[in-house]
Amino acid sequence: FYFANMGISRDKWHKRRKTGGRKSQIRGKRKYEMGRAPSNTKLGHKRIHSVRTMGGNKKLRALRLDTGNFAWGSEGIAHKSRIIDVVYNATNNEMVRTKTLTKNTIVQIDAAPFRQWYEAHYALPLGRKKVSEKKYTEEEKNELPYLKKRSHKTQQKYTARQKTAFLDPAVEEQFVAGKLSGIRVKMRD
Repeated sequence: FYFANMGISRDKWHKRRKTGGRKSQIRGKRKYEMGRAPSNTKLGHKRIHSVRTMGGNKKLRALRLDTGNFAWGSEGIAHKSRIIDVVYNATNNEMVRTKTLTKNTIVQIDAAPFRQWYEAHYALPLGRKKVSEKKYTEEEKNELPYLKKRSHKTQQKYTARQKTAFLDPAVEEQFVAGKLSGIRVKMRD
């Protein structure tokens, strides 16, 4: 009999054949077949450990994260944004309770970076209460990208962009709340 030390292994000798027959153990475990425990990344202040891998290389293991790079597919942009909460995980409700971040976890993020980009790109207000332009001072008008004074040529460019600007009403409601929900986490392999 062959007694192996317990551990996480990525070998194939413990698996059965397609026909159902058992494979005999032809050798002991090898370092290159080694596996590691999952990182189970939690939501919290950033904490990253480095792990030494084969060839002296390093992998970064995120134990806690509070930000991520999120993409707005229909607009073709990505921005770093703060993760507010874990909303849903198809794997297990326990992962929602413990706020564990895995691939395909649905999270809630801060809408501010995307609002700033949208207002600067289209020169349209997004997720703001309707206020007449007269109520703003000259300084406030210069700070808000959709109220800035522009040259005629630049204004034509923004007017052309505004014709293609479309935002789903459900998404607009989320911008008013300042939080974007239903965002899927994608992770590098």
